[in-house]
This record gives sequence, C-alpha cells and structure tokens, in this order.
Amino acid sequence: MANDTLQIKAAIQIAKPASEVFEAIVDPVKMSNYFIASGSGRMEENTQLNWRFPEFDMDVPVRVDKVEKDTYISYYWDADGQDMLVEMKLEPADEGRATVVRVSEKERKNDEAGIKWLVGNTEGWANFLACLKAYLDHGINLRKGAFDYMKK
Repeated sequence: MANDTLQIKAAIQIAKPASEVFEAIVDPVKMSNYFIASGSGRMEENTQLNWRFPEFDMDVPVRVDKVEKDTYISYYWDADGQDMLVEMKLEPADEGRATVVRVSEKERKNDEAGIKWLVGNTEGWANFLACLKAYLDHGINLRKGAFDYMKK
C-alpha cells in the first residue's frame, strides 16, 4: 500500500472451525444474529444482494465477487459513492478447532475524507468481528439494541 492510499485491516480468532464461521458469514439468517437486520439472499459468487442494518432505514447493495468455501469471501459495497472491495479470509487455527478471520477493505485516497472513512470503517470492522465472535463462541447478539441511539 502506497502512502497515498488507505486500507482497513482487522482480525480476530474465533473458537469454531472454519466451516461454522463461513456459514455465519454467508447465511443472511445467521448474519442477522450479529451484523445485519436482514439480507436478500445467501452470499454466492456473482450475486447482487441487499442488506438492511438495524440502525439504518435503508438497503445497502452488496455485489458478491468471489466465494471459496470455508476460506475466502469478497464483495463490493458503496462507501460515499465509491465501490469498495471487502475481503474476508478464514484461516484454520488450533488444529482446526478455531479460525482466524481477517477482514480488509480497500482503498481510499489518503485525504480528509479517506481518513474519516478509515476511522469509521475500522471501528465498524472491529465491531463486526467482536459481534461475530460473541455470536459464534457464546450465542450472544451484541448488536441487539447497541445502536438504537442512532435512530433518534
């Protein structure tokens, strides 16, 4: 990454095998337990989906790019009029009993708008990973009610 562009990177280890983590990411019913309120379909290669988030009264279009079972998911979504690539890599850990999830979002110009995006979306991806871990490891929906203050 050159100094003139910004990229988000976040990672966490989850105490579940990659197959369970993968399903929690690609299945909109499971995603609704930690990330979105609803989704128009399963994440499959070359599909166009809409996600609705609990804190926003709008659909977010998502264009799924590549899906490699249990290892990799990529998609594009809009960030202030720019098509942003999100990549999720799943790496087995602890002899397959755990999975390291690595998320990256690419890329914005290193300027005031880019820095604002970097801060906000880095916070968002850290929240996504914490919520995914709480859901898979403990059956807890950390997101439920967490952003109700944004609706006012």
